[in-house]
Amino acid sequence: MKTIIFCALALATCSGVAAEPQTAAPTGVAAFLTELDALRSEAHIPGLSVAVVRDGEMLLAAGLGYANIEQGVAATAQTPYDIASVTKPLSAVVALKLVEAGTLDLDKPIASYSDWTEFCQAFSEQPSIFAQDLRCEPPTHTLRHLLSHTATGAPGTRFSYNPILYSWASRPIMAVTDATFSSLVAQHVFAPAGMQQSARRYRDLPLRADLAARLTTSYQIDEAGVARPSGPRSRQGDGAAGGVISTVLDLAAFDIALDDGKLISADSRAEMMTPMRSNSGAALDYGLGWYLQDYDGLSLVWHSGWWEDASSSLYLKVPEQNLSLILLANSEGIWWHNPLDEAAVEQSRFAQAFLSAFAQR
Repeated sequence: MKTIIFCALALATCSGVAAEPQTAAPTGVAAFLTELDALRSEAHIPGLSVAVVRDGEMLLAAGLGYANIEQGVAATAQTPYDIASVTKPLSAVVALKLVEAGTLDLDKPIASYSDWTEFCQAFSEQPSIFAQDLRCEPPTHTLRHLLSHTATGAPGTRFSYNPILYSWASRPIMAVTDATFSSLVAQHVFAPAGMQQSARRYRDLPLRADLAARLTTSYQIDEAGVARPSGPRSRQGDGAAGGVISTVLDLAAFDIALDDGKLISADSRAEMMTPMRSNSGAALDYGLGWYLQDYDGLSLVWHSGWWEDASSSLYLKVPEQNLSLILLANSEGIWWHNPLDEAAVEQSRFAQAFLSAFAQR
């Protein structure tokens, strides 16, 4: 199947699109793009990039609107974005690859790896919503608890999304490898998936110059719907929760490589996408690096990403139909108020548009 690459709708030129020749869109794809652009406009998203993968091939890659309004730069399928929490599935791949190699044990108490005890106690005393009901004694937290968001309360009792604890998961991973987490992502994800337009950045690792030059401008949308460039973001550590700059084309390459077994084994992939079970045996709404839910007869695997007043993203898979959606935006307009203790992607109008256009019921 030939990849279909579109320039931004409502723009006169295809600035930045040079990967493949233009191809006429099938009716369903064109209708989806039209609806997507309408949703983009309604959400006041300046620039949006999209990719759809079916059966291991790119069905669609496109840019809508502007990567930079002030300079008139169109958003394309090659536009780099900060993918925020869509990083989490990539980080989980690193962890599972190390498990396969016998280097990492997800069920070993993490207090034995590094300074978890001190961190847990200090963080539990903070006013953050993610510190509420964090119980540090006895020190029984494991890396599996962090990667499945089952670390809040008594470990393993419930799902409660916690990006701070997920970010900390990079520390035991670095401890057993004596390597930076960013280098491990490059080794076990970017390289084998062929993600040449992706990189990590954190406070001690500046973004690669070629990506920095093309990185989309992030926008804050005021009450009148006017977009203004966001202020500088605080630089984070080398954590597992975020820190990746990528494009929809590269994330589509990740999607294909993951499904083809080029990153981790089929058993490890199945483990990622199997709901965690609480200590009482109840199935939860998260696996390892993925939200999981059944909706309208479909089993959905997904993750969203959100930087307040800056960017948002959605990566949604329908595994039984070999179908995936990747959306990246340079404002928070994709984001919806998903509960911290529940998977509810059906609340996303972008997800609904995708499922209506491509999923078989």
